[in-house]
Amino acid sequence: MAREGDMEPRSGDWAPLALTLVEYPKGDFIGKLFAIISLTPFGIGAGFIALILFRRDLHTITFFIGTLVNEAFNMILKHIIKEERPAAREGLYSEYGMPSSHSQFMWFFTTYIIYFIFIRLHHINNNSILSRVWLASVISGVVGSAVAVSIGRVYLLYHSVRQVAVGAAVGFLSATLWFALTHCILTPLFPQIVCWKISELLLLRDTTLIPNVLWFEYTSSRQEARARSRKLVPLKAQ
Repeated sequence: MAREGDMEPRSGDWAPLALTLVEYPKGDFIGKLFAIISLTPFGIGAGFIALILFRRDLHTITFFIGTLVNEAFNMILKHIIKEERPAAREGLYSEYGMPSSHSQFMWFFTTYIIYFIFIRLHHINNNSILSRVWLASVISGVVGSAVAVSIGRVYLLYHSVRQVAVGAAVGFLSATLWFALTHCILTPLFPQIVCWKISELLLLRDTTLIPNVLWFEYTSSRQEARARSRKLVPLKAQ
């Protein structure tokens, strides 16, 4: 018996939030693994937000905006094509299946990263063994993740092979266009944008010309810490 003041259960049908709901056959270890892997886009999205909040780099912000535009384009295509998911998933989810949003997102991200490495990072010394291993690891990681997510969507019967393939193709084309727009049109404007008053208030910055941002930040913070420690020594002596 419900007590006075308790919330009464709402009547009507309840619908799952299909954006994050992932099902797999009970007892199927491979299916469970693919279900976990299919959450990769959400991890990437969280990583974008963390980088934007703590780095404030214009290129990262532009990259993130590109992923949002890519997702909006996917929704538009789904409602234009209106192709249902495989029969095993009909009735469980209201949104359409063509093209696969997971596949499109992952191949957009992967394609953009590859362009970034081979075009934006060409000035880094890639002759060292460590640099080559790092580049190979990054490319293998993003490509492997995209392939695993794509296979998982078919294995878990969320999409057909054709829906996943079209999603991958659209993601590739979208990333190509967005990278061209960013590299050829937006990047030359970054030095002007960071000088805007709103950019100064938001602490936005442009690191385009810095070959290795992590090493630059490490050396800069170490030099600043040493300089401040030298200033503190005379004060302690007093």
